[in-house]
Amino acid sequence: MGRGFFPLDEELELLPGRLTPRGQEELIRLSSWMPFERATELLADMQGIRVSPSMSKRSSEAAGAVYVEMQTKEVERLEKELPPAPKGTEKMQISADGAMVPLLHGQWAEVRTLVLGEVQPPVKERGEWVVHTRNLSYFSRKINSEQFERLALVEIQRRGIENAGQVASVMDGSDWLQSLTDYHRPDAVRILDFPHAGEHISQVGEFLYGEDSPQAQEWLKERLHRLKHEGPDSLFTELHQLQSQHPDAQEVSGNLAYLKKREQQIQYPRFQAAGWPIGSGIVESGNKLVVEVRLKGSGMHWAEQHVNSMLALRNIVCSRRWKEDWPKVEARLRQQAFQQRMDLHNSRKSPAPVSVSTPIMTSSPIITTPTKPKILKNPKDNPWRKFKFGRALYQRDYPPKK
Repeated sequence: MGRGFFPLDEELELLPGRLTPRGQEELIRLSSWMPFERATELLADMQGIRVSPSMSKRSSEAAGAVYVEMQTKEVERLEKELPPAPKGTEKMQISADGAMVPLLHGQWAEVRTLVLGEVQPPVKERGEWVVHTRNLSYFSRKINSEQFERLALVEIQRRGIENAGQVASVMDGSDWLQSLTDYHRPDAVRILDFPHAGEHISQVGEFLYGEDSPQAQEWLKERLHRLKHEGPDSLFTELHQLQSQHPDAQEVSGNLAYLKKREQQIQYPRFQAAGWPIGSGIVESGNKLVVEVRLKGSGMHWAEQHVNSMLALRNIVCSRRWKEDWPKVEARLRQQAFQQRMDLHNSRKSPAPVSVSTPIMTSSPIITTPTKPKILKNPKDNPWRKFKFGRALYQRDYPPKK
């Protein structure tokens, strides 16, 4: 016997598998936050629903793959129809970066994450003015930079980056990040992440005074303070002097060239006066929250084809959009399940193929007459005699002879 389906599956809005829609939603939501085994344990403790970790894995991967497909098709629609973007807020920040995740067989792959948020007015904390970015949302994929640049449009469009009043691109100096900004908001204020700039200045101090030495730390602290509050002019003057003193030192000339190329991106006093953040902490924390917490746990190794599925679920839950996006995923899963049932049903209804070697009769059909039911010669052999009702009928039709 093969598998079948219940005629009311569609009316009951069932999903693939043996769980109710509510049970499957809870299982997948838990699995997006924690390892599959722990998710099944928690589901059993809270709801009394017991499933295997492998079922949790399959269900989550299927749901994530559906969301990836939906977002990809949405990008294709946006590129084709060019609908107007929703209105963004007055000041918004975009930041992106990469993080490594472990794959099977000891391999590693880079996952790229884009974080979008609304820049808040500066507040004073510990004697300094600080700018926070709130209402964060995420887009993550394990794809190359060109594909990421294109597919990120789905989140860029949803957040209204195109129609935001002002946008700041706070990132490190990688070329693919500048290309990402050029593609989506070329007029964005470009700000080199302040800690990233500090790393290049630190290499000069370590060359002068030794790695991790107190003198190098003190030298770095003073230069960072001046850069943050006075700008890069005095720093460049000093670095040029050091370059003349150490013409063969790549630690000096290389870092000077790197910073000089990005001179307009390290005007930190001007950026702070305009109320912009000067650090890309939102994407650094996003890498940990979205990617590493779930995909880089102890003993975890992912099949390459399943990484994006889990990243898609992580984007939904970490962006706090589960109630908004899960019904769309659920509807698509239900549609897939219905199509699978219909395909199975149609395959069973279709006639078996006729073999070429089988002769086909072309003459008139043979008409057969129904055969008469077999009559037992001896009524005593009738099986009804074994039952009370049968014995009564037998006695009625064959009364005992007197």
